[in-house]
Amino acid sequence: MSHWFTADPHFGHENVIRFCNRPFSSVEEMDAHILKAYQARVLLDDDLWILGDFTAGKTTNEGREKLRDLFSRIPGRRHLITGNHDRPWIRELPWDSVRDMADILIDGQRLFLFHYPMITFPGARRGALQLFGHVHNNWPGSRNSVNVGVDLWNFQPASLSEIKQRALTLPVNVYWEEVEPGCNL
Repeated sequence: MSHWFTADPHFGHENVIRFCNRPFSSVEEMDAHILKAYQARVLLDDDLWILGDFTAGKTTNEGREKLRDLFSRIPGRRHLITGNHDRPWIRELPWDSVRDMADILIDGQRLFLFHYPMITFPGARRGALQLFGHVHNNWPGSRNSVNVGVDLWNFQPASLSEIKQRALTLPVNVYWEEVEPGCNL
């Protein structure tokens, strides 16, 4: 069993292609590409954590049916950390869990999962990592707070080892000494 992390797929959201300069000619192409990436990495007994914005905006009944069908084809145990665009009908899909945030332990690594980036968070002084989305390709994060959005991960979910490796390449947050004095990363 593996754990995978992603954020902001914005399935069915045509405008996100333009907003984030995604390399797709249509929403159908984008949705198919992201779904295929999920299916290529996530196995049936894996956990997939989507850190918000499964879709966005108002959706017609026909659009909701398409997204329900797409959801049913995503493998693994699906967990939603709610984002600002996750309307009630999205939260009511048959997720394995739906939370505003999660504080979990995987292979000895404490992870704080939230849709939004944070300067500090539970466990930050003791080696926890915060995983987030929301900002798309505007900010990759910092040494202990990593953006797992599809726009920065080639539209595929990331493993914990990949996230930890990327974290080492990111700068220490410039505000870290102000908000967590004496805590060295």
